[in-house]
Amino acid sequence: MMGVGDERASRLPDAGSGLKISFEFFPPKTAAMEEKLWHSIKRLAPLSPSFVSVTYGAGGSTRERTHATVSRILKETPLDPAAHLTCVAATRDEVDGVVRGYGEVGVRHIVALRGDPVGGAGCAYAPHPGGYADSPALISGIRALGDFEVSVAAYPEKHPDSPSKEADIEMLKRKVDAGADRAITQFFFDNDSFEAYLERVRAAGITIPVVPGIVPVHDFNRIARFASNCGAAVPDWLAQRFEGLDKDPSTRQLIAAAVAAEQVLDLVDRGISDFHFYTMNRADLVYAICHLLGMRPVKPAAKKAAA
Repeated sequence: MMGVGDERASRLPDAGSGLKISFEFFPPKTAAMEEKLWHSIKRLAPLSPSFVSVTYGAGGSTRERTHATVSRILKETPLDPAAHLTCVAATRDEVDGVVRGYGEVGVRHIVALRGDPVGGAGCAYAPHPGGYADSPALISGIRALGDFEVSVAAYPEKHPDSPSKEADIEMLKRKVDAGADRAITQFFFDNDSFEAYLERVRAAGITIPVVPGIVPVHDFNRIARFASNCGAAVPDWLAQRFEGLDKDPSTRQLIAAAVAAEQVLDLVDRGISDFHFYTMNRADLVYAICHLLGMRPVKPAAKKAAA
C-alpha cells in the first residue's frame, strides 16, 4: 500500500534532476556578515544552481560590495554569478561604468532593476536627471554595452507603483522588447495568483521564462513587513502557521522549510520547474528545503585555470 509520503515522493523528479534552482544573496556589511555569506555560498554551491545573484543598492559603498562579492564568486567558486544593477541615484555614465566593470571581470549576467526610491518604500520614484529613466532604458543600455544575459523583475500581485495589473504587464512587455531574457518574480505565497499572472503574461504575447521567487519565512514578522512594502499578500493561513513561535526559532525553521517545500511542490504540480530562492544569506534553511524537494549535492566541476 502506498502511504502519503510515498505518493508525495512519486511526484518528485529523481533526485531533483527535473528542477532548476537559483539563489539570491546580499553583499555583507561587516566581517561577521561576510563569514555568514560565504558559509551560505559554500553550503549551497553543491546543489548546482543555474546561477546565483547578488543584490545591489544605491550608493557607492553598496555598489563596491556587490562588485567585490560577485568577483569573488566568479574567481573562487564554480558558480555562475549574476550581478543586480539599478538606475537609482546614478548618471548613465556611472551605471555604464559599473556594467563595463562587470564585463571586464567576466560577469555575463545582470539582473536589471529600476530600484527603490532614494527615500525608501512609500516615497515617489524620481529618475536621476542624468540617468536611465526606468528599467527598460537600463536594459537597452546594458545591451548596447555587451553580450550580457539580462534578467528582470516581475510582480504577480502588481508592483506597488503600477496603476493597474494591465499597466504592470505592459511594463514587463517593454522590458522584454528592450532585451530581457528572463523574469524573476517578487516573492508570493498564493500560487493561484501566480498562475493567473502567468496566464496574463502569456496572453500578452510574452514568452520569456517567468521564474517564481520563493522566500523561506525564517522570521514571519520581518517577512510580513517586506511583503507589505512590495505589495505581496500574506494569507491568514500563513500567519496561523507561525502563530506563537516568536520565541521558538527552532520550530520556526521546521515550519518555514515545510511551507516553502509545499509551495514549490504545488507549483511543480502546475507545471513549473524553475525556482529562484531569496536565501536572506541563510543557507541551512534553504538547503533543507531543497533536500525536501529531492535535490542532492552534485560535485562541482573545477574552475578552469586562466590562460
